[in-house]
Amino acid sequence: MTRKPHSWRDDPTVPPFPDDRPILIFDGHCVLCSSFAQFILRHDHRRRFRLLAAQTPLGVALYRHFDLDPTNYQTNILIEGGRAWLKSEGSIRVFERVGFPWSVMAIGRVLPLPVRDWLYEIVARNRLRWFGTRATCFLPDQSEADRFLA
Repeated sequence: MTRKPHSWRDDPTVPPFPDDRPILIFDGHCVLCSSFAQFILRHDHRRRFRLLAAQTPLGVALYRHFDLDPTNYQTNILIEGGRAWLKSEGSIRVFERVGFPWSVMAIGRVLPLPVRDWLYEIVARNRLRWFGTRATCFLPDQSEADRFLA
């Protein structure tokens, strides 16, 4: 899917939000997805990323804006530089920006995008069965609250 950069700014169904830093939108009920958000909190020492649970009104609006199911989260969304990155490319970009040694994950690009996304989709389809769900949406502690959008 290709949309013009910052396309959500022209969508009246998407509330305004600060998009000056990369934002990862994740399934806050999924243990794997919440663990990825916690990974970012631990390893993003420059505090570049903001996080947003997909279950929030803004998260739902952005999933709809990108023609994704706002209740069956088959991908995280990385919003960066005015663009939305989905599936394997979004994840690889997160690892790259977190820094070494995690940036080595960019080696995954040796696989063609359809193959990477097919592998991503297998995990996405099975993540709740394999890793479980949280009874409540993942929320940050007070020291990290400024890194989350609501």
